[in-house]
Amino acid sequence: MIKSLLGSALGLALMAGSAVAQETLTVGANIGNVPWEFQDADGNIVGFEIDLVTSVAERLDRPLTIENIPFQGLFSAVQSGRIDIAVSSITITQERLESVAFAQPYYDSDQSLTVAEGGPTTLEEMSGKVVGVDTGSTGDMWATDYTSQYGFGDIRRYEGLSPAMLDLQAGRIDGYISDIPALLYYVKDKPDLKVVARIVTNEKYSMMFAKDDPLASEVNDIITQLKEAGVVQDLHEKWFGAAPEDTTSTVMVQPIPTAN
Repeated sequence: MIKSLLGSALGLALMAGSAVAQETLTVGANIGNVPWEFQDADGNIVGFEIDLVTSVAERLDRPLTIENIPFQGLFSAVQSGRIDIAVSSITITQERLESVAFAQPYYDSDQSLTVAEGGPTTLEEMSGKVVGVDTGSTGDMWATDYTSQYGFGDIRRYEGLSPAMLDLQAGRIDGYISDIPALLYYVKDKPDLKVVARIVTNEKYSMMFAKDDPLASEVNDIITQLKEAGVVQDLHEKWFGAAPEDTTSTVMVQPIPTAN
């Protein structure tokens, strides 16, 4: 568990393993992305990917720093060397592999449509309506590509789930398209919100690195070790309340992604 600090960016140094002086592992994350990386009621930065990257840092024997960066800013942050790794349920895509690198995936996902009580119940009912998405996300890409098919009236872009949910509950948008695990986790104790459609996109999440960074291969090997030790599976059960299926990327060791 990581305790947040006051300042312009949420962050702190977490000593992983021994106190041997090692280069800090700087990880960028879009804090507020439940259940992957967010602040709990006590101000601690927690989540599935926070636990996972902490395990990686421990095996690298490097102290860990978490920087709060909006999702779209994560790409330039790894490319510029400002951070070593980016996490935030980042989908591996061929387009992204042209400019960044990924370790093997550890979660399989789809997109989803979430609405407020009394709102549309299907994608077809979103015709002429305002849809919210996270800037630069795969949900943003999907909504843009399918605007003509479903007749979305407008696409409104947000920097994270929380402001989008506030606008959804206030009626300023009619639906929100984003990663289904995050939304199922978010709405489980909110009866006025409901995930009404799964949008099949066959996405896989992983940690992102600068192009050709040897750290990607090193972390990839550690993720293999963590899967074989059952660590990643245990995190799935901790954060989603159920064991992952044996056929998913959470369990199966996968090759490191490469551009076609």
